[in-house]
Amino acid sequence: MPAYHSTFLTEDSVDNRIIGNLVLLPIHTNYRGPLYPPQQDYDIIEEILDLFRANSFFKNFDIKGPADRLLIYGILFISDCLSKLNNRVNYREAIRILNNLSLDSFALPGDIGFPLNALYQPPSNKNEADLLRSYLQQFRQELSDRLLKRIYAQDENVPSKYWLAFTRRRFMNKSL
Repeated sequence: MPAYHSTFLTEDSVDNRIIGNLVLLPIHTNYRGPLYPPQQDYDIIEEILDLFRANSFFKNFDIKGPADRLLIYGILFISDCLSKLNNRVNYREAIRILNNLSLDSFALPGDIGFPLNALYQPPSNKNEADLLRSYLQQFRQELSDRLLKRIYAQDENVPSKYWLAFTRRRFMNKSL
């Protein structure tokens, strides 16, 4: 059975900017950054959250376009987020932990510390690298915020065991 791919593969047109081979898709967000809201309600963040648990079982992933690369990055970031949480962390502490993780410095494609340099092309110049860094920071903040809302939907004192069960799963045997 193949892994689930992004539904935004057909939207890699002139409307969306591509840096390297990673597309900058619009998302609904309250965080500052270079993004604009999408036309529809369903955005790439919702798709990543919906596909995370199903795709985390796969060790191989056939990339069909730039939106799949963003999907991979989001799934790996969720894995990092879940590894920072445990069943004794309440909602307020989880917000602090994941905000720090979202705002920490991170490697871009082409940097030495980036784990998937074989799959991603680096930005072509410094302006594109700055745009990609601000996009990914905004992306990480929104993704961690929506992830927390799903994990703590039932109880603010105890995270969902159905999400924390995936803390040891490693998508493609990689981590950010």
